[in-house]
Amino acid sequence: MDSILVRGNGPLKGQIPIAGAKNACLTLMPATLLTEEPLTLTNAPRLSDIRTMTQLLGSLGAEVASLQGGQVLAMSSHDISSRHADYEIVRKMRASILVLGPLLARFGEAEVSLPGGCAIGARPVDLHLRALEALGAELDLRDGYVHAKAPKGLVGAVVDFPIVSVGATENALMAATLAKGTTVLNNAAREPEIVDLARCLRRMGAQIEGEGTSTITIQGVDRLGGATHAVVTDRIELGTYMLAPAICGGEVELLGGRIDLLAAFCEKLDAAGVSVEETANGLKVSRRNGRVRAVDVVTEPFPGFPTDLQAQMMALLCTAEGTSVLEERIFENRFMHAPELLRMGARIEVHGGHATVHGVEKLRGAPVMATDLRASVSLILAALAAEGETIVSRVYHLDRGYERVEEKLSACGALIERIS
Repeated sequence: MDSILVRGNGPLKGQIPIAGAKNACLTLMPATLLTEEPLTLTNAPRLSDIRTMTQLLGSLGAEVASLQGGQVLAMSSHDISSRHADYEIVRKMRASILVLGPLLARFGEAEVSLPGGCAIGARPVDLHLRALEALGAELDLRDGYVHAKAPKGLVGAVVDFPIVSVGATENALMAATLAKGTTVLNNAAREPEIVDLARCLRRMGAQIEGEGTSTITIQGVDRLGGATHAVVTDRIELGTYMLAPAICGGEVELLGGRIDLLAAFCEKLDAAGVSVEETANGLKVSRRNGRVRAVDVVTEPFPGFPTDLQAQMMALLCTAEGTSVLEERIFENRFMHAPELLRMGARIEVHGGHATVHGVEKLRGAPVMATDLRASVSLILAALAAEGETIVSRVYHLDRGYERVEEKLSACGALIERIS
């Protein structure tokens, strides 16, 4: 099993290209199931989760060709032979549940295993199921599978989400494109990945209004066609690499970066003493003077501070001047990286959904273990600023969400390598 070896080496200098968004691509790929015609995605990230979704779509009979080194995905679902999403594939990744809505909408039936993924809380699928039931689906949960039927097709309805859910919004949005009549999604998620999905579906012929707001309206159509669509920039990868020069000094330009994808995050960086400047090619990030300052962080649905950047922000605040409080409101059980940071000399106290971080002048290298995707990269960021060597084990989590981490950071002067 691979590990990542990092030697603290001072400031970074250079450019890092930002890939297409993992969470957007994993949502766009199941949209191929809505049409017989080809759907092509450009700017696709090269990640293990994308390969898992490719495997899942292939098991249903879809054709997925990976072109140009994996950055283009050419898909066709003209000959879907199965409506059964098997546990052995679905258990690897929670995004697998997103095939449920498209299969049900186009074929009137689906059997999808309850999903797996990172162990960062329950993340139940009940909101997905309630939305599909509102559209007329008949659901039966047995033997670990969702058995769904809509023999007369889905019918437009008003869906009121009790809490904001990105995945449930995505599933309902895709299903509603082929439902009879009008669907209104209230308290819908507003993330850039939702906007990206809506734009792709519109290119395929869907009638959608209101994406990016809390109310999305979909007028169902009889069929959807093919399209070519560029995956939006990965705002979580962007935010992660923005923190690299913030934590260990220097200046890094993030190619393809946009402030509007991370406005709340950029506000916290500014308060901490980190400069973010727009350039012709993206964003340039540097630390203003000396140590960063402590700031308080509360994770919230978009446009708030992203939960997927909480672990990385904690790594930065471990070396800040003063005491910071991080409040996690999206997922329970998402401070599992804190004990590993303690091994590196951090001072952190966790009480339920709150973590209090007392900044220290310097972290120390140590052997640490990744517990989930975002935790793994937070430990790498901490290691960049630590004295001595850090070995991060269980980095298979990392490969689910970040492509070529060692290559991108090495290009900016980091001493980082993958070891077996």
